[in-house]
Amino acid sequence: MEIKAYKMKFTAEQIAGILEGEVVGNPNAEVYKLAKIEEGIEGSLTFLANPKYANYIYTTAATIVIVNKTFEAEQEIKATLIKVEDAYNAFSKLLEYYNQVKLMKSGIEQPSVISEGVQYGSDLYLGSFCYLGQNVKIGNNVKIYPNSFIGDNVIIGDNCVFFAGVRIYSETEIGNNVTIHSGTIIGSDGFGFAPQEDGTYIKVPQIGNVIIEDNVEVGSCSTVDRATLGATIIRKGAKLDNQIQVAHNVEIGENTVIAAQTGIAGSTKIGKNCMIGGQVGIAGHLTLGDNVKIQAQSGIGKNLKDNEVVQGSPGFNYSDFAKSFVHFKNLPKIVKEIEELKKDNK
Repeated sequence: MEIKAYKMKFTAEQIAGILEGEVVGNPNAEVYKLAKIEEGIEGSLTFLANPKYANYIYTTAATIVIVNKTFEAEQEIKATLIKVEDAYNAFSKLLEYYNQVKLMKSGIEQPSVISEGVQYGSDLYLGSFCYLGQNVKIGNNVKIYPNSFIGDNVIIGDNCVFFAGVRIYSETEIGNNVTIHSGTIIGSDGFGFAPQEDGTYIKVPQIGNVIIEDNVEVGSCSTVDRATLGATIIRKGAKLDNQIQVAHNVEIGENTVIAAQTGIAGSTKIGKNCMIGGQVGIAGHLTLGDNVKIQAQSGIGKNLKDNEVVQGSPGFNYSDFAKSFVHFKNLPKIVKEIEELKKDNK
């Protein structure tokens, strides 16, 4: 089957149509790449939103520059301009469009393995050296990049993207518009071992699964373990950074964001719209409420109520931590003064 890949090459007129903008200059000017305004070269598209960079618009070699409608040139500009309501938002929209075009692949590369009972929708892209297990069900417009593994009985919704080297273990259920980046493992065994009288451990079978709802993104080299029983669940709209450990039976609430190198121990429930910084450690069997904010490198060992903001290890109220930190760094001096006061009172 033919594999299709697309490279962006648009005219100013086409871009203005996408952004609902006005062309000032050559409507047929063509671009094939994006660039910062100070690094623009011929054939590149850039934007000007921050007034601090205004001087670069007169020297940039970029072919097309997106500017605000209010922009008025003070001298001659070589580049073709596209005037829009908000240049920053317009460029962000164009980045999203460009990314969609860049990922617009379809077809099944060889060698790859499609097992018995697999069902897939339209516009599937399956990269070389991929494996689809038995009875896998895949929706429309799904992109699975090379060297990926999809285990038996996995269900995948529409418009999902799995980058190279993703591993999805058996029984996992994934919704629509989910992106999983390279090296991430979904559905591996939870860390469950039963101690024995002789000091050894026996593995507890992990027979649950992982459920990832719609509009979730998981960064590179993260791990989401399957449940011992039931499901490990990542609710819709959640965003996980790189190198995150999600243990068995954890539940992450809707629209919660978690930064890199955070670890969440088993059976902890995290609420909606939480923000968790990098390198946070969260103990098991806890409940964190909605709208909780946890600063980086905090250690959480107790339940948190809705809207709490915490920092430190063990974590406590952020404003209290900020006040206490003033004294933490002066602790040796404070202790010395206390010891001197004790001597004076003898």
